[in-house]
Amino acid sequence: MHIQSILAFGAAILPMAFAAPLEARQCVGPNVNAATIALIKEFEGFVPSPAPDPIGLPTVGYGHLCQTSGCGEVPYSFPLSTSTASQLLLSDLKPHQQTITLKTASLVVLNANQYGALVSWAFNVGGGNVASSTLLKRLNAGEDAATVIAQELPKWNKAGGQTSAGLVRRRAAEVSLAQTATSVRAIPAC
Repeated sequence: MHIQSILAFGAAILPMAFAAPLEARQCVGPNVNAATIALIKEFEGFVPSPAPDPIGLPTVGYGHLCQTSGCGEVPYSFPLSTSTASQLLLSDLKPHQQTITLKTASLVVLNANQYGALVSWAFNVGGGNVASSTLLKRLNAGEDAATVIAQELPKWNKAGGQTSAGLVRRRAAEVSLAQTATSVRAIPAC
């Protein structure tokens, strides 16, 4: 009889164990604020037609990394206008907003500027790097977000294995954004 109780309990718990990740995946993170968009645009620069970035990767608009030859996946004609490049950027930010939203533990609280700084970083370094980062591990361990961001973001200053002056400036701008007070909360989003 004891084994039946254990099996019944396991059968009751099993659906809940699988339901939680599915529910989390349905959560949509907030859009970043205007200060974040301005920061990203400043550091990415506007490129109206596909061209290599500083490390040779083909990009267009405000940091859109081309996925196909000639950036055929971009739904706008070249040369892009600043308006179409802005629309492309907003679309490109969605997966990075989701990375920050879904990879942070439910106990993590971020205001809109901290969230924006982390989305800018994620857009720049990619979701895989975010997921395996010490920054994320420290946030999810319950450390103070302001401290973690100020200590960890500056470490992400290399391109092609070399310290990049542009990335040093970008990380400093992201830390500054994160340190800008706001009462607007972004995370947890759901």
